[in-house]
Amino acid sequence: MGLLKDIRSDLTTYNGKWGEQGFWVMLVYRYGRWRYTIQNGIVRKPFSLLYHVSYKMVQIMTGIELPCEVPVGKNFRIDHFGDIIISGYASFGDNCIIRNGVTVGLKNIEDKTAPQIGNNVNIGAGAKILGNIKIGDNVDIGANAVVITSVPNNSIAVGIPARIPKKGPRN
Repeated sequence: MGLLKDIRSDLTTYNGKWGEQGFWVMLVYRYGRWRYTIQNGIVRKPFSLLYHVSYKMVQIMTGIELPCEVPVGKNFRIDHFGDIIISGYASFGDNCIIRNGVTVGLKNIEDKTAPQIGNNVNIGAGAKILGNIKIGDNVDIGANAVVITSVPNNSIAVGIPARIPKKGPRN
């Protein structure tokens, strides 16, 4: 029942628009997470095969790579599709929005740590968030920003490399 509840919640996040590419990605993501609840490895194998085929199909159709190993919070939204890559080592809090061209991943291949994204984070188109960093709660990351250092709560990050100017009250 957890799978259906998560899918209903995702559909609500997408305003009931089941045709949104981001929703398709979340549907496959939720299924991938759910298959790990099957304890018997032999029974799980066909479900895993279906997940891997579905994952690759959705990745090709949408240009979005969101492995089921990534923990994401409630109301995770992929607002625009295409060219989105998320490392399996990353994590996201609640109410995060990402847009097209976003990469959340490793800074270098030897370091298997990726960003930990907090709650209420808005990531602009083309942003790159890389390395063993933490993005705080209530953060806005500007379009095309390259974030390679941690960002504190209630901040914005803009530029290449990203700088963190003072942020006014959130509307």
